[in-house]
Amino acid sequence: MKRLLAAGALLGTALLPILLQGCVPMVAAGASGGALAAFDRRSLGTQTDDESIEWKASARVGEKPWENVHANFTSYNRKVLITGEVPSEQVRIEVESIVSAVPQVQGLYNELTVGAVTSFSARSNDAYITTRVKSRFVDAGKFNPVHVKVVTEAAVVYLMGMVTQREADAAIQVARTTSEVKKVVTLFEIISDSKAKELDLSLPRSNPPATPPTGG
Repeated sequence: MKRLLAAGALLGTALLPILLQGCVPMVAAGASGGALAAFDRRSLGTQTDDESIEWKASARVGEKPWENVHANFTSYNRKVLITGEVPSEQVRIEVESIVSAVPQVQGLYNELTVGAVTSFSARSNDAYITTRVKSRFVDAGKFNPVHVKVVTEAAVVYLMGMVTQREADAAIQVARTTSEVKKVVTLFEIISDSKAKELDLSLPRSNPPATPPTGG
């Protein structure tokens, strides 16, 4: 637990200079939660849709009377990654069908495995691996880590995001060389350098400083 907290603190601190690159100011709330949304290449509307998709998928699957089901839902640019464990192939297919029917879903990656539900310690280790990969993204300094979403399940790392080929290659290399990672699965949406520049330039800037009052 101590190493997880330490890695998380490192990531939060190290993100600051990266987010400040290109004179993009930090939101007053800090480099977490809603603040990071301003630096995402997805529009705010798409980010909202992704959050809604994740919540609805989890709620709808949770309504089923299944046992021994552990499913996680990660939506990026309206494409959903499903990870976890289910007791049978039939349940695996049904979960996919339920998620596919959620409004706004435009694509789906079903990475559910049929087998026993992972232990708490295994999930804790997955969380540590995710944090470790993210912190190594920062250390590498080859791309803005905000643009890459990392999901870990059973020591398999899934990478999502709207990135250039150069950014994708750098992220894959870092993830593959991170300790305890068994496999890296790439689910990137590759965009051109010009498109990345266009999206990054459209990120919100801070308001110009207020003109000081004149006169008494």
